[in-house]
Amino acid sequence: MIIGNKFVEQSKVDEMYMRRCLQLARCGREHAAPNPMVGAVIVCGGRIIGEGYHQCCGGPHAEVNAVRSVADPRQLSQSTLYVSLEPCAHYGKTPPCARLIIETGIPRVVVGCRDPFPRVDGRGIDMLRKAGVEVSVGVLEEECRWLNRRFITSHTLHRPYITLKWAQSCDGFLDRRRTSAEEPAVRFSTPVTQALVHRLRAENEAILVGRHTWELDCPSLTVRHWHGNHPLPVVVGGGGYRVGRDALAAGAAEAENTIPEGDCLTALMAELHRRGVQSLLVEGGARTLQQFIDRGLWDEARVETAPVTLREGVTAPHIVGRTGKKLLIDGNTITYIYKNS
Repeated sequence: MIIGNKFVEQSKVDEMYMRRCLQLARCGREHAAPNPMVGAVIVCGGRIIGEGYHQCCGGPHAEVNAVRSVADPRQLSQSTLYVSLEPCAHYGKTPPCARLIIETGIPRVVVGCRDPFPRVDGRGIDMLRKAGVEVSVGVLEEECRWLNRRFITSHTLHRPYITLKWAQSCDGFLDRRRTSAEEPAVRFSTPVTQALVHRLRAENEAILVGRHTWELDCPSLTVRHWHGNHPLPVVVGGGGYRVGRDALAAGAAEAENTIPEGDCLTALMAELHRRGVQSLLVEGGARTLQQFIDRGLWDEARVETAPVTLREGVTAPHIVGRTGKKLLIDGNTITYIYKNS
């Protein structure tokens, strides 16, 4: 393809426009859920003539907004539509996007990744191909799947996407050993890292701590140093769990139900999935975090390591067989990011 006065391989061109789709998709980060974030770009003659993204749940999809933004609809019959997620093929809150694409006469569609939602899952691609539309799938697939990792995990594993998070000393301790709430905890966070933690809370729909942490620290589990919604609080322990602020106000010491300890996390994941929760942040304590690690029940972990030495105390959880990506945050604080894949 000729862009400007240079020849560019089609695969590189497709990647370039798909990156733009991903940029647009991120604009729906706050309001698209529980739907996925999706961006769409329409290109004609080496020039973008239309763009759109999924702005909010229940509203028009990215493809619809992109088509509506085209000034001259006659150009659509010579255009390529790029979209980060497979166009839907069913009637939900909006009509199927695959049908709209066919009706507009767009001859070529480039898809970042398939949509695992059971009512789509390849049906949109099949509908387009059966109508004679040329469809390419898998352009920047890893990046497209990562953007919607919470949505994809929910529909493929039937549980929330789980992020573990803790702060520790540089010699591997979470805190000094304490027996009551009157004893102050060691604070590793700076104002900057605290704001980043609250941003992480805002990006997750639920937040979990163990019963011991709840009773010892009385954490608010809210977003106070960032903009966003407070996550749904969850406390687990004692052979059961409590979900929601009303349940916690009734007293976390008494679990909602009695479940054999080995089955408690499984039951909780099923309950959160039933409630439509697509993402869960696990913040502590050490035993609770280690349970998730030992069962392989996690997708991502963020470990904040402060330039503080304790020499003894509560041993931090340990992830075996994974190498974390190292980020320097706010001076000497290091955050390691692990992926369970």
